[in-house]
Amino acid sequence: MSETVIELPSAAPAFAHPREIPADDWNRYRGNVAEILAAFGLPLDTAGTRETPERFLRALYDATGGYDGDPKLVTTFPTESDAGGEAFAQVVEGPIAFAALCEHHALPFFGHAHVGYIAGERIIGISKLTRLVRLFARRFTVQERLGEQIADTLVDLVDPLGVAVRLEASHLCTQMRGVEERSRTTTTAWRGAYRDAELRREFLELTR
Repeated sequence: MSETVIELPSAAPAFAHPREIPADDWNRYRGNVAEILAAFGLPLDTAGTRETPERFLRALYDATGGYDGDPKLVTTFPTESDAGGEAFAQVVEGPIAFAALCEHHALPFFGHAHVGYIAGERIIGISKLTRLVRLFARRFTVQERLGEQIADTLVDLVDPLGVAVRLEASHLCTQMRGVEERSRTTTTAWRGAYRDAELRREFLELTR
């Protein structure tokens, strides 16, 4: 099986260069975090909290690692099977666990994704579908956009006949504040052949 690294102008933002934060800026951010946490009531003079501003800042940086991109996603492979003129079968991966930060309140939402596609001339490694979900989940975002970005980038990567994405997530911005509702939110994104209602039904049955 031969692999190909392809150029993806339309998907370029997905493969951005790693972030670089100068040490002086990082120290300033840590001081700002410490000031906010202390103002909100956290004592910063105990053994368990002295390093909390640094840990918080590092955790936030790691949780938004999707902005660094993932160059491993640009590797694809030729489709090896021959469907004899018929559409190729669905490739469905999931549940893929993810956690993201809501851009409205910077609070987490988390859940599972299912990603399906019908291959054209190229396929992508199964593990890359997990990478694709987490690339966009590890950013400040909203659930609706997350599904759209996953679908559109998969189209850019392998030009499939169709793409389906289903996300189900719990949002801490509704559980910890506001209505304090512990519901789950489901969103879908469809591309290409998945305009067909029967194909969508099959995908949804597989993901349930």
